[in-house]
Amino acid sequence: MSTLHSVRGRAAVLAALITVTAVCAGDAVARSFPFGPHTRSVNDLGNQFVPFHAHLWDLLHGRADGGLLLNWQSGYGTSFLPDLGTYLTSPYSVLVGLFPRDRIDLAVYVVTLLKMATAAAAMTWLLLSLRAGEREGECGRWWMAGVLGASYALCGWSVVEASYNPMWMDGLVAFPMLCLVGEWARTARRPVLGPLVVAVAWIANFYTAYMATIGAALVLVVRLALEEPDLRGRIRALLRATWTVLLGIAPATPVLIPVFQGSTHAYPGWTKEFAPAGWADVFARTLPATYSFFTPALFLGGGALLLACTLAFNGAVPRRERLLWTGLAAATLVSLQWAPTHLVWHVFATPNGSPYRQTFVFAGILVIAAWTGLSYDWPGRRALLGGGAVVAALALTASTSELVTGWTFPLFAAGTAAVLAGLVLARRAGGRTPPRYAALAALLLSGALVGQAAATTAYADRQRLGRLDDYPAWGRAHSERAAAVAKADGWPEYRTDVGRDQITGNDPILLGGQGGGYYSSHTPDVFTRTMAALGAGWTSNGRSVQSLDNPVTDAIFSVGARVRTSKGQHPEVTRAATPPLLTMRPAGPEPRYDWNPFRNQERLLGAQVYGSPVNGSCPVGTEVFLWAPNYTGKARLGDAPWVSLRGGQPKRRAALTSLGTVNSPGEKVGYSKDPRRTTLGCLDRAGLTAAVAKLKATGAVSIEVTDSGVRAELPPGTKGTAVLAAPRIAGWSCNGKPAGSYLGLVAVELDGTSTTVDCSFRPPGLKAGGAIGAAGLLTLLVIALLPRIRRRTRPTAGTASNSGPPAGALTVRQLVGSEDPGALERP
Repeated sequence: MSTLHSVRGRAAVLAALITVTAVCAGDAVARSFPFGPHTRSVNDLGNQFVPFHAHLWDLLHGRADGGLLLNWQSGYGTSFLPDLGTYLTSPYSVLVGLFPRDRIDLAVYVVTLLKMATAAAAMTWLLLSLRAGEREGECGRWWMAGVLGASYALCGWSVVEASYNPMWMDGLVAFPMLCLVGEWARTARRPVLGPLVVAVAWIANFYTAYMATIGAALVLVVRLALEEPDLRGRIRALLRATWTVLLGIAPATPVLIPVFQGSTHAYPGWTKEFAPAGWADVFARTLPATYSFFTPALFLGGGALLLACTLAFNGAVPRRERLLWTGLAAATLVSLQWAPTHLVWHVFATPNGSPYRQTFVFAGILVIAAWTGLSYDWPGRRALLGGGAVVAALALTASTSELVTGWTFPLFAAGTAAVLAGLVLARRAGGRTPPRYAALAALLLSGALVGQAAATTAYADRQRLGRLDDYPAWGRAHSERAAAVAKADGWPEYRTDVGRDQITGNDPILLGGQGGGYYSSHTPDVFTRTMAALGAGWTSNGRSVQSLDNPVTDAIFSVGARVRTSKGQHPEVTRAATPPLLTMRPAGPEPRYDWNPFRNQERLLGAQVYGSPVNGSCPVGTEVFLWAPNYTGKARLGDAPWVSLRGGQPKRRAALTSLGTVNSPGEKVGYSKDPRRTTLGCLDRAGLTAAVAKLKATGAVSIEVTDSGVRAELPPGTKGTAVLAAPRIAGWSCNGKPAGSYLGLVAVELDGTSTTVDCSFRPPGLKAGGAIGAAGLLTLLVIALLPRIRRRTRPTAGTASNSGPPAGALTVRQLVGSEDPGALERP
């Protein structure tokens, strides 16, 4: 057994090294971060994942405003547990805390590499754990298991799509691990470790874990059909597997249920109907150096695709085994393209973005199929001719696709030649494994994989920069803004906003402060709609709400310091007097928003501060604000500098924008093109100052902010509606009751008998999830202690026992498994 584990360990290390080498080589060729000047932070990697990991760094070092339940830095206060469970609960994420904060981009890159390396090692371990792989010590093919494990980790899905969605990489790790759990369930082993692996996978990233679980279930069904001849045995194994998954998901529910609830309360974003890709494009994606956002990234180098295709023609493999694995691979490929199964793979909703997020499961099944044939024998002439003909047909069909590039077929031809030469040498080596043949075969096969994968990585790096939004790695601009925010910070006496001129959609958690900017899959519906009513802009169809640079909303949300930047200049901090976080409004019916942001701001502020323009111009001394949410172009006041607006709902929405102060009578607003519909507001600064003074006089005299709530004291005899400058998202309660809402903010009614407002936040679903999780952990503990209890209560020698199960009964040990397969009670 120690020799077997040593073989597996060597193969797993080989797979990890090949994977890391290929990815780093590809990034270096593309001169991508950290090997060159080109940023790798495209799309959500730079806009979401790096900032959220920066916030995790702050939490780990005790520097964040807020805790695991409540994030005070984003969106003027939002639930953090759903974001934590979606982006940061991978066991690898905490490693970012070992890096300096200004190297957060490097930290995320290293974490991504480690996940890919782990996926390669896990797949290799799985391959050498399958029944067909029990002869690896005899046949000397352990190193090929390492190459195939690396092929899985370097599949197109991984290097093209998941490389900038690092939480998806947890699914890449989960699939082979869950297949191992299926093996343990099949053989009634590891009843505690199995559920724990399931729990870690589902906590790390439930979305890809769900897909990996489906894939592992399909693999288990094939394994049972091949290895378990008895129908009752198959049913028992399926029951054990089902029990293992359910018991493993239970400890994850304290995270899972709040995540699901967060999705329920999120702004809807956008939806798209699934449309299958053309088969020529699908087959083109099996080749190296191709890129497309809406086709499955099926590339699988290192001979894995060829070996998978040879399985059906490999006479050394039993016919039933060939048919089942080939059929599973074909059915999985078709399921990627069929709308009903597409919905099943994606939790019954077509995702925003790439519609082929389950592709890694197909890559894993192909690798298992490739190893199944190889574990019996190296493919002979018949198998190579048959498999080669299938691959050639795929390439011929792919040649009609526009996705094929000038590098695709040269890389494909060179890699195929190297693989064929390596396989011929390996077969010639045979069971004696002469070192000169084995070494050269290993070099050719691993070299073909590294070359093709590195080239595909480099090509994808360059393509993403040209097609997707990109964000710079941490640099001087980040450091200057972060320093300006830190110097001005006065939380919780007032908020500091990092500014409207954003680097990412999540600047508050990346650079510091407590601003209104926020971008997440869980951006609350109430927050987006409230900020939109007040004039805020957005991108990503309303899920990336931008900071609103407006003195009235700054007063409403107690923003006392705001960072502003201009090209070529150091950041500047402007300050303003603000009321406290908790202020009072008169008792009475709650007002309602309408379409006009100027009126809406006044309703929430509780005072009239805007005037309307006369003959298209505002009075001298007032500040002119333009409301044109659908306008894309430029506008200016008189001869003042042009101000850019970028609207176009529903994808983008231009924010309420200041055009400057009127210095002379009759100054009007000019536009670079016809804006169709606009609305102007003339802000009276003196009126705003008076309104702020009134709110300060009647607001909280002291306030304490915690990681999960607020406690404030008000002047004696205070009556009316106390309003907390935070969105009324689901989960708030005040003074022991569910919090009220005042125009989208947290509110509580006061009748003058109490001067204390004590508000706390608990994410919806946390209580139920905690109860289920505790029950699951308790069950696991009982299962872990059960063998010890049985040993202690076992009758002494010579004592008869008549308490055994009746004939034909399905015992608890049969359902949950045993660490000792020989101890399994048979009916």
